[in-house]
Amino acid sequence: MVTTEPRSILSRLLPARFTRRGPILPLVKLHGTIGVGSPLRPGLNLDAVNSSLERAFSYRNAPAVLLSINSPGGSAVQSALIHNRLRQLAEQKNMKVISFCEDVAASGGYWLATAGDEIYADHASIVGSIGVLYAGFGFVEALNRLGVERRVHTAGESKMMLDPFQPQREDDVERLKTMQADIHEVFKTLVKTRREGRLKAEDSELFSGAFWSGGQALQIGLVDGLGSLHAVVKEKFGADAVLKPVSKSAGWMRRLRFPPQVAGSRSGHLAASLADELIETLEARALWQRFGL
Repeated sequence: MVTTEPRSILSRLLPARFTRRGPILPLVKLHGTIGVGSPLRPGLNLDAVNSSLERAFSYRNAPAVLLSINSPGGSAVQSALIHNRLRQLAEQKNMKVISFCEDVAASGGYWLATAGDEIYADHASIVGSIGVLYAGFGFVEALNRLGVERRVHTAGESKMMLDPFQPQREDDVERLKTMQADIHEVFKTLVKTRREGRLKAEDSELFSGAFWSGGQALQIGLVDGLGSLHAVVKEKFGADAVLKPVSKSAGWMRRLRFPPQVAGSRSGHLAASLADELIETLEARALWQRFGL
């Protein structure tokens, strides 16, 4: 006589999600440039990811929320907003956060990674770049050669600060450097607080704006270990652990990657949108190319 255990019968009759015995771990992907985006290529910002974060922290009995991070940085403001929202939800729900650095977690990308109670990276990941960057162009000579005169009228002597069509002024540069130093201090304080007791290098090295491989980052305390997301999850939570990717739902217009103002616009507006798209793409590309990607 052959007998069948009740659990095996149920496992065949019920959907898999009802019979799994391992823990469910919500996974949020934070991929792309931060704050830099356009209607066709949205960047990472709090408005775009907040619903995903809230859904991830709504899973009952989840032992942790996982973050997959692949970003060369971008806006310091949006980096801080996303980081702070993550920590707020983690404290409200009393849930652990684990960050996984993929190709790049640099500058604002590392800012996001520090929201994790633990940070892991691949040996070849690029990690760090704890600094503040401003980059621009100067077109003064180009205008002169083209015979173009630019006419701008302002109220306020600093309103044209760092305008690419005007000669650079030393006062403007000094003001910019002061502002950058202030933001850099915020970044440094955040890293020291979140990585307290784990940093193993001098401030002059850690906060120089340099970046390291995942293996080097482990040596200086910027990450806690090396390993892929799946390998670390299996080791920490068992082979039966289930990854549950969480993403923001998108309407049909967004899935087509055409925003309403472009889909229904006239040709002039469409051309302007495409021009903006090109500029944003070049800016994003420049950020990735700093890390050879």
